[in-house]
Amino acid sequence: MSNSTFSWEQFNQTPVVGILRGFSMEQIREIMPVYIESGFFTIEITMNSPNAEASIHQLAKEYPNLNVGAGTVCNMDDLKKALDAGAQFIVTPVIDEAVITHCVKTGIPVFPGGYTPTEIHKAWSLGANAVKIFPATQLGTKYIKDILGPLNTIKLLPTGGVSKDNISDFFNVGCVGVGMGGSLFDKNIILSGDKVALKAHFDAIKQAI
Repeated sequence: MSNSTFSWEQFNQTPVVGILRGFSMEQIREIMPVYIESGFFTIEITMNSPNAEASIHQLAKEYPNLNVGAGTVCNMDDLKKALDAGAQFIVTPVIDEAVITHCVKTGIPVFPGGYTPTEIHKAWSLGANAVKIFPATQLGTKYIKDILGPLNTIKLLPTGGVSKDNISDFFNVGCVGVGMGGSLFDKNIILSGDKVALKAHFDAIKQAI
């Protein structure tokens, strides 16, 4: 399975990593056409989702225009499973040096999780493409602005609590992207099967960027 198809161009067009956690493949197939039509291109399947590897494999195969990655990659075992399934980028909640180094060496975009200035700098110095600030809204955009004072060359990707109402604030303080889970993939709308409502929801978030 080729992993070399991550499109930075598409990511930069809509710099949102949509995090799918706990959805079945049937549900994902319902969501994806609406997601793509709304102008979103990047999807992360967390490795602690049911059938994560099969979902990554299917998504990468069925939607060649999507950036399909794996999240919650905590160690080399997770990484091997994710890459074997066809993940095109890797997101971690923690700093695992072996995982980051392997991704950098093999040219797979990697967004490791960091929180303190030391962790953020460490992840960046290991070669991260951007550092995932998680959980982002605990200290909010003021914290990120403070971090970017001395560490202004580091690309930050806040995740956790980012919503339609605050997404523009993160971009305004200099973040290069955001990760969004439940606020993007609204379970109530998805379970209702109302695709018109889902499209309106995605469009509203796209416009908030």
